[in-house]
Amino acid sequence: MNIKDIKKAYFIGIKGAGMTAVAQILQSRHVEVVGSDTSEVFYTDDILKRLGISYHEEFLPFHVPDDADVIIHSTAYNQENNSEMAEAKKMGILMLSYPEILGMLFAEKLGIAVCGTHGKTTTSAMLAQVLVAAQLNPSAIVGSNVIAWQGSALAGGGEYFVAEADEYQNKLRFYQPWSVILTSVDWDHPDFFPDFTKYKEVFKSFVEKIPKTGFLVVWGDSIDTLEVAEHAFCNLVTYGFGEDNDYQITSHGTLSMEQGGLQRFEIEHEGKNLGEFTTPLIGKHNILNATSIIALTHEMGLDLEIVKKSLGQFTGTTRRFEYIGKYQEALLIDDYAHHPDEIKATLSGAKEHFDGKKIWTVFHPHTFSRTKALLQDFAQSFDDTDHVVVIDTYGSAREQSGEATSAELVKLINKYHHDKAEYVATIDEAVEYLKEKSGQYDVLITMGAGDVWKIAKALNSQSE
Repeated sequence: MNIKDIKKAYFIGIKGAGMTAVAQILQSRHVEVVGSDTSEVFYTDDILKRLGISYHEEFLPFHVPDDADVIIHSTAYNQENNSEMAEAKKMGILMLSYPEILGMLFAEKLGIAVCGTHGKTTTSAMLAQVLVAAQLNPSAIVGSNVIAWQGSALAGGGEYFVAEADEYQNKLRFYQPWSVILTSVDWDHPDFFPDFTKYKEVFKSFVEKIPKTGFLVVWGDSIDTLEVAEHAFCNLVTYGFGEDNDYQITSHGTLSMEQGGLQRFEIEHEGKNLGEFTTPLIGKHNILNATSIIALTHEMGLDLEIVKKSLGQFTGTTRRFEYIGKYQEALLIDDYAHHPDEIKATLSGAKEHFDGKKIWTVFHPHTFSRTKALLQDFAQSFDDTDHVVVIDTYGSAREQSGEATSAELVKLINKYHHDKAEYVATIDEAVEYLKEKSGQYDVLITMGAGDVWKIAKALNSQSE
């Protein structure tokens, strides 16, 4: 099917970040969009309502419209676990998964894919925003709400399409990129990838597809990303702190609060200092994210002054170290980190940013398989927080139960840091616990890929 032939699309699992973004782009092309999902509240509810897209909050066979040209579905659903999918199959309606439709949209333009285990969302949003500032009018799909856009998509008429490209279930096989940013490679999604070797294979196959005229911009301080990069046949560009990188971060620090409290850093390329850049985002990982964009856009020939200004003004995305508000005098921050390396990077940045403050973290493990496979790594990820509360694992649509429990994780954390962790089963119980402990923390970070954000929201609402 040609996308231009679609007049009406029905989305099963429409509240997913990527699904909502695709719905927004199709709607901008005058496609009638309707859909369905669960009644669980996501940030995308507000986006869909603002766009005027109607959806059912229950999966029922008779919801599937017989005049739909295509069914677009989340990869979480199939004909066995979703009655609407089974009904659509009976009706003979064409069905496309989220990565399949994204691949079709991506193929229409010069596609820039941002992939890797960590940093995809922030980097893809930042890159798209830079292209907007450069008046290139890009299209983009990002896996979170971009604060400046009040949504997760751009439907531009320019030649570039920026996509956050997820490796889970090897969605990368559906995308044909012109250029790629590879931020990191650390074993993840053990429910799909049995080991690190299998995990790296999907990235190797992906970068092989970049044409000779395109670019692979890769974090050059990691042996694993460089191993993947060996499989590319295109222009290879490395970035990082190491002196062997094509774009080297030569100095970095934080400006005073009077100067805005931004992170500042300098970049050297081919022996030349490209100047000082800034970002409002915290942590060395976000300096790396910004540097990947500097590297790509410099290779593309964009005006560096425009890039500098745009990076310095980028306000971030929802659930990426997002300021929620306050409870009493404590700052409330919410973050999506759900992998040990992400947790360490985020908490390291928080400790540096909130120097001298008492930091508490509420961690919500995401999927039982990931918790089991990386249990030891998770247990040693909380060095830079003063106390951690662990609530029951969020299984998501993928898993209903598993072996590794939150209580086990708490025991293991306390093995390394005596009395640092505490198990509190539910979100409601955690809210009450944190109200009782008010005054013992200056900064509270809710952390995880599930709905742990509800804790910060609840505390903030009770403080207003």
